[in-house]
Amino acid sequence: MSKQHSSVRAYGILIHDDAVALVRSSNPQHQPPLWWLPGGGIDFGETPEETLVREFQEETGLIIHQPELFSVTSDVRRRPNGDGIHTVRIIYTVSYLSGHLTHEVHGTTDHAAWYPLKELEDLNLADYARTAIQGALRK
Repeated sequence: MSKQHSSVRAYGILIHDDAVALVRSSNPQHQPPLWWLPGGGIDFGETPEETLVREFQEETGLIIHQPELFSVTSDVRRRPNGDGIHTVRIIYTVSYLSGHLTHEVHGTTDHAAWYPLKELEDLNLADYARTAIQGALRK
């Protein structure tokens, strides 16, 4: 019997010096590797903004500030085992405050990078992230 659940997550678009901060999935089944925006699941009692700051620092080592709500997306998909997952993504634009890029250890991501905006077209980038970055660049 398949299970269904919802997940509410907060992500940030950080564009700095013509590059965007991205993280790579640590799942070895993603070939080529899949990249997405830094962020993650909201812990009980956290605001989305608190989650965003915490997750951003955990996944990239960067400290961000001035989160501004950009969009909210929602999608439903099936995992290979038949389980359904409904993901709600609260996406913010953010500003760089401080820190140096570092990689998360033992998490859902394993590499953080500043990716040049002009090179995103050929990157295996999660659909929601590509759409959000393109939208932020048009603003």
